[in-house]
Amino acid sequence: MKALVCALGLIAGAAIAAAAPAGAQTVKIGVVDTFSGAQASFGEYTDKGFRLYIKLHRKDLPNGVRIELINRDDGGLNPDRSKQLAQELVTRDRVDLLAGGSFTPNGMATAAVADQAKIPFAITNAATPVVTAKFPYAVRFSFTIVQSVVPLGAWAAKHYKTAYTLVSDYAPGWDAEKAFTAAFKAAGGTVLGSIRTPVQDADYSPYLQRIKDAKPQVVMIFVPGGRSATTVMKAFADIGLARAGAKLIGSGESIVPDDELPNMGDAALGVATVTHYSAAATRPANKAFVAAWKKEYGANTVPNFVGVAAWDAMDAIFQAIKAQHGKLEPEKTLDLLRHYKNPNSPRGPIAIDPATRDIVQNEYLHVVRRVNGRLENVELGTIATAVDANGKSK
Repeated sequence: MKALVCALGLIAGAAIAAAAPAGAQTVKIGVVDTFSGAQASFGEYTDKGFRLYIKLHRKDLPNGVRIELINRDDGGLNPDRSKQLAQELVTRDRVDLLAGGSFTPNGMATAAVADQAKIPFAITNAATPVVTAKFPYAVRFSFTIVQSVVPLGAWAAKHYKTAYTLVSDYAPGWDAEKAFTAAFKAAGGTVLGSIRTPVQDADYSPYLQRIKDAKPQVVMIFVPGGRSATTVMKAFADIGLARAGAKLIGSGESIVPDDELPNMGDAALGVATVTHYSAAATRPANKAFVAAWKKEYGANTVPNFVGVAAWDAMDAIFQAIKAQHGKLEPEKTLDLLRHYKNPNSPRGPIAIDPATRDIVQNEYLHVVRRVNGRLENVELGTIATAVDANGKSK
């Protein structure tokens, strides 16, 4: 099924290109992302976000300009494969921009190719600050894990005295562990311990049993999202941590992504998270976005954090195309992307910090509830305003 999704994405890119008249100016976007394996939703939702925006806004492009998406599957956590694919997109397909970046190591590999080619790279997932800090042609339209877990730690310390952390053993997980621990301790809490698990195909049960034995009041978990989120959620329920009095919290895109909620069942009810996006948000821009998504992809589907990042990234790319009348110059495009602002994104007001090329956005407190028979990340309110990549309000 996931292979079919990948193939459809590749075909869709060709279809977008074929829709314009002969002789049109073509803007090629090479997308290196994960279209297969446990985190295949990263690539699937990136492609869906891109294609939906293009379909609804193609008429806004300068006359004769068309978009061509060229999708390539890195297969999961595989920076060597990502680098190879990015190099092929640059040298063989001669793309104007690169996009995607499922995992931080993959994103860094793609960013290195973008730097060498001196073309912009629009990040739609990879969540570690180092990517934009190290690679000057990378612009992040997604989030950093620090943005959510710093306010999460401060909020949790107001309600719980002891915590335990479990994170996937790679850069975003290390960031989550470090940032949450610092924020929780600074607000008066005590962290009883920390565990790091394999990134993919982890058996979480023995780790969660160790946490249960430590009897923390709250457990902060970070995993890569996708199917891993459902796996850890079900393990948390099976071990009986909630019955033992431990509350599960985390960053929403990690442990309760909107697209995985239907697979989690009652185990997800009551889970509290801090994150920058929920499909259940009632902002008019989000309600319109979700309605368009459902119309295009089915009434039982919802966008997730990857889909909204792709939507916003394509909006920024469209602005850069229009400003240059379809003829992209890499340095000018990069400058336009790093000055991008949108006060009316589905996730609320967002901006790219021109100095860091990183996203600045609000963070919201959510709790999983059943609404009209469906599990939703219900937004309770803004917990931090205009948060930068390091978790600080600007």
